[in-house]
Amino acid sequence: MATPVAVTEREGVAKKVMPDLVQVGIVQMCSRNDKESNFLECEKLVAEAATAGCKLVAFPECFSFIGAKPGEAQIAAEPLTGPTMSRYCELAKKHEIWLSLGGFQELPASPEGSDAQAPKIYNAHVVIDSGGEMVAQYRKIHLFDAPCFNLVESNQTVGGAEVVSCDSPIGRLGVTICYDMRFPELYQNLRFTHGCEVMLIPAAFTVPTGQAHWESLLRARAIECQCYVIAAAQTGRHNEDGNRRESWGHSIVIDPWGKVLQDMGRDEMGLRVVALESSVLEDVRRRMPLDTHRRYDIYGPEATESAKKQSA
Repeated sequence: MATPVAVTEREGVAKKVMPDLVQVGIVQMCSRNDKESNFLECEKLVAEAATAGCKLVAFPECFSFIGAKPGEAQIAAEPLTGPTMSRYCELAKKHEIWLSLGGFQELPASPEGSDAQAPKIYNAHVVIDSGGEMVAQYRKIHLFDAPCFNLVESNQTVGGAEVVSCDSPIGRLGVTICYDMRFPELYQNLRFTHGCEVMLIPAAFTVPTGQAHWESLLRARAIECQCYVIAAAQTGRHNEDGNRRESWGHSIVIDPWGKVLQDMGRDEMGLRVVALESSVLEDVRRRMPLDTHRRYDIYGPEATESAKKQSA
């Protein structure tokens, strides 16, 4: 069983985990505020991915539920041991496939917030193995507080405090969510400290930010980290009787050179299958060895801490 790694335990890791060639499924969907209908759609797509020979299928943020009105997400939240996540664990086990489930409304063991009916929750990304076991649990660190887009995530969500990675049949995974992609230091840590080969970035991007930044940010993370990027996305209008939230779509897979391997656009929903090749990753890293060229002694965390001590 794979073991999740938190914070910075893997300094200097160079172990290859990615197989020579592996099939991965990426999903694009339009979730609603209805757990059952969302599960039935996910169930169908997992079966398709397993039949296609995928070792892992990546779902977007809010795969199991997306609220239409204030407070709905908190009411829908459950512990990771609750009935909803248990169904997805059984689904992975039934089809003997790994699942990347990013953007789950997790009810903390000790909920925060003054409203007892709608306590603050975590935005969690869970990786489940082919035996139905949860092998990584990441709580979104960077919360999307953007009133100009009518979204203030911290009103309902508590930020996480751990960097998480795990081994898998498709390589060593960096486990993140959506808005995290705007903070490159997180991905540098996942690549150069945790030894990641594939970055998982499930998302529900707004249309204005998606038009402006989606592909640029994701290609930048792939290029600077020399990793595959898999960003499964929500698309379309999620409801007509509430906030009328709309997502950008464009579920995308990018290789370590920054080449787009799949882009599902705005209108397509369902599953696409893409092959990841370790030779591509190894060739990019060999030709441009960023891991040996970095000068963190000058501009990294250690240098910053040293400068603080000198100026004290």
